[in-house]
This record gives sequence, structure tokens and C-alpha cells, in this order.
Amino acid sequence: MSYKDVKRSKSAKDTRVIAIINQKGGVGKSTTAVNLSAALGEANRKTLLIDFDPQGNSTSGLGIEKEGLEQCIYDALLNDVPAEELIHDTESKKVFVIPATIQLAGAEIELVSAMARETRLKELIAPIKDEFDFIFIDCPPSLGLLTINALTAADSVLIPIQCEYYALEGVTKLLESMRMVKSRINKSLDTYGVLLTMYDSRTSLSNQVVDEVRAYFGDKTFKTLIPRTVKLSEAPSYGMPIISYAPNNKGAKAYMSLAKEVISRA
Repeated sequence: MSYKDVKRSKSAKDTRVIAIINQKGGVGKSTTAVNLSAALGEANRKTLLIDFDPQGNSTSGLGIEKEGLEQCIYDALLNDVPAEELIHDTESKKVFVIPATIQLAGAEIELVSAMARETRLKELIAPIKDEFDFIFIDCPPSLGLLTINALTAADSVLIPIQCEYYALEGVTKLLESMRMVKSRINKSLDTYGVLLTMYDSRTSLSNQVVDEVRAYFGDKTFKTLIPRTVKLSEAPSYGMPIISYAPNNKGAKAYMSLAKEVISRA
């Protein structure tokens, strides 16, 4: 089915373009990108996930075989392939993906000498933007040119922070990068929300981190806490979001709850 055959939600307003970002690895960026997209699809929001990480975890997490791909987001950035030619249908309701492969790793270097290098992704999204309720960009764990492109294309960011030691380490640098992009390139850039991931209610550490992050970010912090569960870790190996793999799991329920919060902020 073409993405054009699937309608947007009648109750939705403007398209929200949200970069899911944290330069630290292993904080749940791709897990959130895949599962939040699927949960929003279930809530009747037409969603596009742009995999902007050379690891391609969001691509495989939605059941797309990277090895069989002839083109990916790299071809749009460097070879001017239109975005609509790269959009793949998924098994998840109303969820579509522009995939990434390891080829994207070379884009950081190749973009250095490119014209309008910071706005390539924004220009790519422009012709298809109005087709979707939400567009998520799963960013790489770095603050290089790919991430700058994502911050330029997005109207807001969603920051996953894991409930572990040094949770806020590096966030200051991320916020500095956001301020730089906002002042020079994208004046409308804002923080959509901060998401606490890998939460374990049995540990005092998790609860301390929750308190610390909420004190730092205030009402920007989502109320929903994403728990640490085995099923959430297993689901990507089956190419399925948690709401398909284990719909009764507490992780699935958490992402459905998060989707409601995300919609309410839209």
C-alpha cells in the first residue's frame, strides 16, 4: 500500500517533525522511535519514521531487511533521490519508514563539502511533510552533520534519558547544540519532551534519576516512564514493535501511554 492511500487523522492539526536525540548511545532512541511510532499508528496518527542512524536499528526494528535495500536515506541526501521513492510500508498500522543502512556512515564526510549541507534533510522532507501527522527522525549518537541536519529539519526534539548513573551527562552539550542551531538556522526549534527510559521501580537509583531529571526539565518531562523489560529488548530481533510482539507487556502499555501524552502536546 502506498503511503498516499492512508489518510491522516481528521483531528490532527499541523504535522509535527520531531527529532529523537541524545548523543549518548544505549539510551533507548531507536526503541522509542519504533515503539512510539507504532503506538501513534494504533492511535490513528499517520506516522513516518526517518532512520537517520547508520546502524539502521529503526529500520530493522520495523521489519525491513536492510540487506535487501537498493536505496536508503543516504541516496536522498547525496544523490537527490526524492523522499517519496524511499518510503516503505510496514506491518504496523499507519506507520511508514525511510530506511537507513551502513552506507549512511559516509554521509558525515561527504556532506562537508556539499552545498546547503545543514538543510538537506529539511528540503527532503518538505514535499511529503503534509502527508503525515507525525514525522520522527531517529538521530545517530553524535552531534555531527547528520544530527545538525535533523535539528534543522525538526520543529522540536524528544530527548530519551536512561535511568542510570550519569543520566544527565552530555545533555548540557546537546542543549548547547540545540541553542546554536536555533539561533543560526532553525529559530522555531523547541523541546517537545524528555523521556525517562529503562526505569526500574525497585531501585533507588532509578527513582533518584527521575527526581533529578524532573527537577532539571520541569514539565517538559513526560509523566510516562518506560520500564526496563526483557520483551522490549527482544522485540527488535523479531522486527516488531512491542505492541505487536507482546501487547500485554508493561513496555507496550507504557508506549501507548506515551503516545497519548505526545498527542496531547501536539
